[in-house]
Amino acid sequence: MRKGSIWIVLGVLLIAGAVFLTCFNIYSSHEAGETAQVDLQVLESLIPNQATAEKITVPAKIIPVEDIIPQPEIEMPVVEIDGREYVGTIDIPAIDRRLPILNGWDDSLLQVAPCRYTGTCYNNSLIIMAHNYDSHFGHLNKLVPGDAVTVTDTVGNCFSYAVTETQILNPEELDSLQEKGDWDLTLFTCTLGGKTRVVVRCELTKAELTKNTAEN
Repeated sequence: MRKGSIWIVLGVLLIAGAVFLTCFNIYSSHEAGETAQVDLQVLESLIPNQATAEKITVPAKIIPVEDIIPQPEIEMPVVEIDGREYVGTIDIPAIDRRLPILNGWDDSLLQVAPCRYTGTCYNNSLIIMAHNYDSHFGHLNKLVPGDAVTVTDTVGNCFSYAVTETQILNPEELDSLQEKGDWDLTLFTCTLGGKTRVVVRCELTKAELTKNTAEN
């Protein structure tokens, strides 16, 4: 009976731990979503108005973006909000997510918003990572080929992409994220439990560049 009681206690503790972890994850997702949306509103107020800005639309299949953006190797310009640097916004209508993108990443930044892992829009090498919070990239695995993704930088340049494929990678395979393939944008997050990574590859379909950018 004593052994049976011990197993019962252990079972109760495991259930309690699982409930606590679930509640903590829900709370963290909610807090992260709230902070990201507050910063998103501030950021969007600082980006040149998309409706009135004079744009030059460039079909990606006709003119490579690197041919019209001066110095495509330059870093993306940043806007600072409450001590955090942002490089733009990301819009994924299929999973109803519009979020700011932080410049660089670490554990504390990932608890706020998606982060620029490496690369830029200007040479088709941008990689964005985020937690699998419901309010961040938690539904990334639901994206299918053809779904739209839009990235807008802090000076109003707008890059439109279409999802081409979804991959599942092990953590030790993340070096392959930066390998050049038939994609121009990569998004990734952890799967539930964190054992593997959901990776979404996208190709550029068009770029809407501010007139000043194209003329410089």
